[in-house]
Amino acid sequence: MEVILLERVGKFGQMGDVVRVKDGFARNFLLPRGKALRATPENKQRFEAMKAELQARNLAARNNAEQLAATLNGKSFTVLRQASESGQLYGSVSTRDIAGLVNAEGVAISRAQVALNAPIKAIGQYSVPLSLHPEVDVAITVIVARSTEEAERIARGEDVTVPRGETEEEAAAALARAEAFFEPGARREENAGEQPAETEGKPAGER
Repeated sequence: MEVILLERVGKFGQMGDVVRVKDGFARNFLLPRGKALRATPENKQRFEAMKAELQARNLAARNNAEQLAATLNGKSFTVLRQASESGQLYGSVSTRDIAGLVNAEGVAISRAQVALNAPIKAIGQYSVPLSLHPEVDVAITVIVARSTEEAERIARGEDVTVPRGETEEEAAAALARAEAFFEPGARREENAGEQPAETEGKPAGER
């Protein structure tokens, strides 16, 4: 199907371009979302009449998106979720969740602007792209963790799915706990009461 683009659409073209796209893409996405018109003679005349208004509207939307991008650039957001020891989430983090995080910071975006191909299903640090306008993209960092302390470790670059090595303090504490099972001097008294096995049965003068 041939359509007239009313705004820039990815790799397909810029506003005003007449392009050929798959029928399903046009019917299910471009036309119902007001991103294009069927390329009929009547719609071509209609586009020319509304072109100036569309350009002004697009410029205002782009300027607003650029301001949002400047606010979000370099921002990091933390999501706390329950997960297994291997780091697999009991659930997932979706585009709705991420949009909610951003909105909670006072920046209004929709879930449709979160360009996440699939829900996040494991703890870790992710770079999530946001499409704020057909001509403006920005990426935010999303850290998914089981606790605030774990989120801080992930931000430092630690692999939290691998058990941490025992520190010297932890090793000393473990040794102290083990020694507490024995009474002081118990082993020395036990050894002192033993007789050498080789002296048994020998004459007194040979002992």
